[in-house]
Amino acid sequence: MKKPLSPHHNLVDDIQGLSLGVFLCGLGIHVLTSVGLITGQTAGLAVIIAYLTGTSFGVVFFAINLPFYFLAYKRLGAAFTIKSLISVTLLSVVTTLLPLGFTIQSLDPALGAVIFGSLVGLGLLAMFRHNGSLGGLGVIALLVQDTTGFKAGWVQLITDAVIFTAAMFLFPASVVFYSLLGAVVLNMIITFNHRRDRYIAT
Repeated sequence: MKKPLSPHHNLVDDIQGLSLGVFLCGLGIHVLTSVGLITGQTAGLAVIIAYLTGTSFGVVFFAINLPFYFLAYKRLGAAFTIKSLISVTLLSVVTTLLPLGFTIQSLDPALGAVIFGSLVGLGLLAMFRHNGSLGGLGVIALLVQDTTGFKAGWVQLITDAVIFTAAMFLFPASVVFYSLLGAVVLNMIITFNHRRDRYIAT
């Protein structure tokens, strides 16, 4: 008789899943910043601060996530918090190194937005399925979904609406419009694909 598969991820599963998620998110953010767009969530705040201050996105992103780790530890457990901390640290490194490896000289902003949303949406799905995240407001979204059933993607989309409203006062309308397109693609991927009752491995 065939032995049933375990519903739990082992260490190797988690390493490959989180690594893939971080790399896809890093690629997406590199595309985003290469075409001069912004995004929502904690990454969006980090991109805006990086643009305004000239500071590296990786440094800002790491720093802005620090307050959320306490909440993640208290509500989602040590494993989730450790995985998220490692993932955020790796993403900071990846987004710093990627521009040294390749540059994007020409890309339509609308296409760039869709590529960004697709890559980061898939990257976040991989991380969620291995009990990790990129910290920040994503932690809040997961908490809301797990405690109330209200979709994490909708929570993120509402948060993004607030961030993009503020961005209207800082960036040209075209930048905000294309950035919003990328955020919609990202959050729709999360909304339609992140369901714990469909993917039970932990």
